[in-house]
Amino acid sequence: MQDRLFVYGTLMRGFDHPMAKLLSRSAEFIGEARCRGRLYLVKHYPGLVLSDDAEDVVFGELVRLRAPDELLATLDEYEGCGPGVVPPAQYVRQVLAMTLDDGTVSEAWTYIYNWPVAKLKRIVSGRFLER
Repeated sequence: MQDRLFVYGTLMRGFDHPMAKLLSRSAEFIGEARCRGRLYLVKHYPGLVLSDDAEDVVFGELVRLRAPDELLATLDEYEGCGPGVVPPAQYVRQVLAMTLDDGTVSEAWTYIYNWPVAKLKRIVSGRFLER
């Protein structure tokens, strides 16, 4: 089981949200990282959409989960992709390649936005905090 998770929105360190606090207590911060994709403002939270364009980059944080099975099940429920969710789920969890700031490449789980983005505002910088 993959024990790394890439977060790019309200689950990042410093957010005053119960799930961000849970993640902070349940994971070790590895470092700032980035992956290929486009970032959109869904509501008060972002959605990452995959992209084949090397210019499309989303920035976030890479963490190592202490109890991945349990924590990922909880996060799946929060992200609306847990068991019992009627498809299409708002997010799907999948493993993507991440690059840390030191150039190290790693793989990690992340949540990919799974609904249409045509009417959403794109966060061109790829940084949720710079929306």
